[in-house]
Amino acid sequence: MQLTPEQQAILDGEKGETLAKVMKTIVMYGDIFGAEKLVPVTHADGHLVTSFGIALMKPLFSTMDALIEAGIQTKGKFTVDPRPLDYENVKCNLLEKLVFHIMYKKQADYEEQLKKVGLRDKDSFTCACYLPEVGNVPKKGDVLSWAESSAVVFANSVLGARCNRNSGMLDLFGSIVGYVPYFGLVTDEGRKATWKVYVKTSKIPEAQILGSAIGMKVMEDVPYVYGLDKFLGTEIDDEVTAYLKDFGAATASNGAVGLYHIDKLTPEAKEQGESLIAEGAKEYVVDDAELERVYKSYPLMWKKKDAKPDLCFIGCPHLTYGQLMKWTENLEAALKSAGRKKVKVRTIMTTPPQVREKFAKTPEYKKLTSMGVKVSSICPLMYTNNPITKSRAIITNSNKLRTYSVARYCKDEKILAVISGKEEI
Repeated sequence: MQLTPEQQAILDGEKGETLAKVMKTIVMYGDIFGAEKLVPVTHADGHLVTSFGIALMKPLFSTMDALIEAGIQTKGKFTVDPRPLDYENVKCNLLEKLVFHIMYKKQADYEEQLKKVGLRDKDSFTCACYLPEVGNVPKKGDVLSWAESSAVVFANSVLGARCNRNSGMLDLFGSIVGYVPYFGLVTDEGRKATWKVYVKTSKIPEAQILGSAIGMKVMEDVPYVYGLDKFLGTEIDDEVTAYLKDFGAATASNGAVGLYHIDKLTPEAKEQGESLIAEGAKEYVVDDAELERVYKSYPLMWKKKDAKPDLCFIGCPHLTYGQLMKWTENLEAALKSAGRKKVKVRTIMTTPPQVREKFAKTPEYKKLTSMGVKVSSICPLMYTNNPITKSRAIITNSNKLRTYSVARYCKDEKILAVISGKEEI
C-alpha cells in the first residue's frame, strides 16, 4: 500500500504509539483486500456497530482504555447501535434479568468509554442513524467508516455514499485516523452490479421477503433490481425510505449485500443506468411463486413448535416515524375488527430515541400505548441473545431478527391478525 507522508508519519509513531497501532490496523486491513491506498473519510460522523457492554469482550474494553489514556478521539462525533436493555418498556422475569445483568454488566462502564472517545450524546443509540430525526446522514459520494450492516447498505444504496462492510472497531479506527482502505464498495469498479434481478410480482412485494430472497441468492454481490419502480415510483420519499430500509436490512442479513441499485430509483441507478452492470452479470427472476417459496423455507426454531406467541418485536431495523403512524392506524383497525381494545400478544415496537420523542408528542402515541403496545429503542437482537429468551415464542416481521435468533418470521398482515387476536399463529 502506498501511503502519503502524513499517513506514514502516523504509522511510524510520530503522533504516539497508540495512534500508530490504530493506523497499522487500518493498513493491515487494507492489505488483506489488496487496497492500493487509503482515502479520506469525508463524512466524519461515524457509526459503531458495537453498542453492548458484554462482559466477554475484554479486548474491546482494554482497547478503549488505551485510546482514552492516549487522549485519542474520533474526528467527528459518532452514533452507535441500540442498547441491549430497556427494563422499563421490555419487561423481564427475575431469571432473565439475572442473566442480562451478568451478560451486560459492563454496559454502563462501556458507555462512559464511548463518551470519552467521541459518542455524540446519550440518545445516539440506534441502528437507523441515517434517519433525518437522528441526523447522521451522509451525502452522495461521501466516504464513511461504518460497520452496522443495515446502515451500511442503506448509506451505499439509498444515499449513494461509499463504505465497505467493516467489522466492529475497524469502524471506530477509520473514524479516528480519518482514512479507510480504497477497495470494494469504495471504488467505482466495486460498485458495479454482477446480478440483474427482475421483480415480476403481481403486487408490491413484502420488503423483508424480497430482500431475503435477493440476499440469499446473490450473497455478497451487488444486485441491479428491475421492476420495483412500478410499485415505488422514481423518487425517494419517506414511504420509499422505509421500504428500502427494511429491504436492504434483509439483503444484508440473509445474505451479505452491502450495496444494491434499484432501476430508475436509487441515485446511482438514476444517473448511470445500466452502465452500472458488469459484463457477464447473472440473472434472477423474483415472481409471486419465488417469494412464497422463500417465505415457506424459513425454519421454525421454537422449542415448542405448537406454542402460542408470547412476545412480538416490530422494528428491526428501527422503525421510521411514518411506520409508527401506519402501524398505529393498522393495529387500531385490526383490534376493532377482532372486537378487542388491547393486543393479545405482548408487543414491542422499536424506533430511534429521537423518533420516539417526536412520536410521543402525537395523539397516535397515546392511541398506540393504550392498545397495550410498548415503544422502545432497544435492540431486539441483543435482547434475544439471552439464552433464557430462546424458550420464548417470539414472532417478528423482521427477517434480520429471524436470521440471528429463534424468532419466527410472519408477514405484516399475519402479525396484525395474531397480535390483535383475530387469528392464531
